[in-house]
Amino acid sequence: MASVAVATHLSAFLFLFPSGVTRLLRSSSLYLRNPSLYQSKTWYFSEPRWKNLDFYALLISLPLSSFSEIFIFLTLPSDHPSDHRFAFAHQSLVLFLFWALLLFIVLRENVDFFHVNEGLVFLFAAISFLSEFSILGRNGVIGVSGTGYELLSFLSLVCAFCCLFLSVRPSSFFAEFLLSSGMVFKGTWVLQIGLFLYSDAFGFRGCGRVENVDVVKCDVEEDGFRAVALMRLSFVGHAVLVLVLGFVSFGFLSSEQKLRFDEAGGSLLAQLDSETIRHELEME
Repeated sequence: MASVAVATHLSAFLFLFPSGVTRLLRSSSLYLRNPSLYQSKTWYFSEPRWKNLDFYALLISLPLSSFSEIFIFLTLPSDHPSDHRFAFAHQSLVLFLFWALLLFIVLRENVDFFHVNEGLVFLFAAISFLSEFSILGRNGVIGVSGTGYELLSFLSLVCAFCCLFLSVRPSSFFAEFLLSSGMVFKGTWVLQIGLFLYSDAFGFRGCGRVENVDVVKCDVEEDGFRAVALMRLSFVGHAVLVLVLGFVSFGFLSSEQKLRFDEAGGSLLAQLDSETIRHELEME
């Protein structure tokens, strides 16, 4: 089961990290183009649409991952610990919610009669992140493993509040920046958890996995305290690195206009251009 857990965490990293970095760069590019007219987007589509390979990859891989999680849940023996068995079912539900979110975005962008307010899409995203927070916060795991997932649930809560705020005020670049950085942070941290808890090469000294449940237990209490402290210290290190990445990316984009993603917003950029021209004419 350890190899399955590592693969699951690696898959989550491959979902979250590229999406977060792409969102961070494109939202920053759009904001720097005209800060006064900035409006956050649920997804920053490029033109032509075939260039949005990251979006289509998620649209295909998320349901496959969801079905894989539910398959593991159904095939685990009945004598397996129930908390661990149902964790796969819960993860499958969360993946399905985020897949439904992508479908919601596709319908909004391509179907005329489904053109709902973008704030509702952000609201659905907030519900998805809150569902993930609820599942991570109630997994019943304590000790070193519980600390790692508790910190991960905190990041889900931050992303949920950002989406909720953007559903009301889409012009807030600070909320968008925090959401994008939170997605990057979630990606790096979920990979770190997988390495700490399910890999012998990166495990904590004096601690090891319990067979069949993949929960880390420490033989000596002091080893447990040290492992928790190292887990929290690593979390702070990830936070600093993600913050530096965000500020450095924004700084490069603001100083080097040629590095910006001109296609970041697709039709939104055309709208921004028209709004800018109209504003200038009104000033004249």
